[in-house]
Amino acid sequence: MRFLTEPGYAHGTPERTAILLVNLGTPDAPTRAAVRCYLKEFLSDPRVVEIPRLPWWLILNGVILNLRPAKSAAKYAQIWDRRGSPLRVHTERQAKLLRACLGAQGHPALVVDFAMRYGEPSIASVLARLKQQGCERILVLPLYPQYAASTTATAFDAVSDHLRHTRNIPELRLVKHFHDHPAYIAALAEGARRHWALHGKPDRLLMSFHGLPRYTLERGDPYHCECQKTARLLAEALALKPEQYQLSFQSRFGRTQWLQPYTAATLAQWGKQGLRRVDVICPGFVADCLETLEEIGLEGKAEFLQAGGKEFHAIPCLNESDAWIQALAQIALEHAGNWAAPRPDAGELERTRVRATALGAPA
Repeated sequence: MRFLTEPGYAHGTPERTAILLVNLGTPDAPTRAAVRCYLKEFLSDPRVVEIPRLPWWLILNGVILNLRPAKSAAKYAQIWDRRGSPLRVHTERQAKLLRACLGAQGHPALVVDFAMRYGEPSIASVLARLKQQGCERILVLPLYPQYAASTTATAFDAVSDHLRHTRNIPELRLVKHFHDHPAYIAALAEGARRHWALHGKPDRLLMSFHGLPRYTLERGDPYHCECQKTARLLAEALALKPEQYQLSFQSRFGRTQWLQPYTAATLAQWGKQGLRRVDVICPGFVADCLETLEEIGLEGKAEFLQAGGKEFHAIPCLNESDAWIQALAQIALEHAGNWAAPRPDAGELERTRVRATALGAPA
């Protein structure tokens, strides 16, 4: 195995701590070619699609990558921001605001960066950048509140894959989930209350989470249970009665059975039942993206209205809300623990350099 070249090192250089935010990813542009490249990387991950490799390779390369990119590109084009992909724009802003928030709380030395599991900036490229900045301790914080093997675990896989080729690896801490963290729940609740203060309350609230195949639950993935707990805690925070809300799962793909109830079917059913207004919140996404802006905001709205509903609201994700940035800082500091403590001062670092030089180390 060939290791990556290590950056130059000088004794007395302060060791830094980094917080690496990781989100799913996005194509570079709302075009067929860019979406095809993104989907190929995403759908080739064996944690994302648990089908034997050979038949899946034939399906992916023979059918899906020839048909789906154009359709997906058209959907991305509907929600693409002049600054780029909404998911990337929000994630980059979250990293900047988290850095400022931690600095205001007395942790200005903490480095904060972000990466995408699929697409750019890649996890490998950002880890390399953090090494160049002297980061010897890295807290990896995937922005998935509920753990799933196809999201959180694959982010950890990418970190591990890069470090396999690193000679001098940093210390690592990994955040598995924060689905029931009080600050995260409070931020979700504040977002819903803020929306309702402006637009009034709905007849019913739908809490829509990203869907996964049913077999993931049967094979031991805790995602379904963690979504249920998030929904229950959010309902309690909003003082909702059982009949005032429901959990559902979106983004179904293929013919296999997925976690139910399905979001689209639920919205259509509610429209037929005569519900006048429905609001949808997506607690599994901390930043608005294709799944929230297009699938819920456009497709979900059409499902409900065409079935007889009268008013539909998609509550924005946490994005850059102050409550979420404060919650993110709290989650990061709790997991960073003693890493966030003050490090040796300049005098101690200089003494270290002098001692090392006296022992023959490069000056």
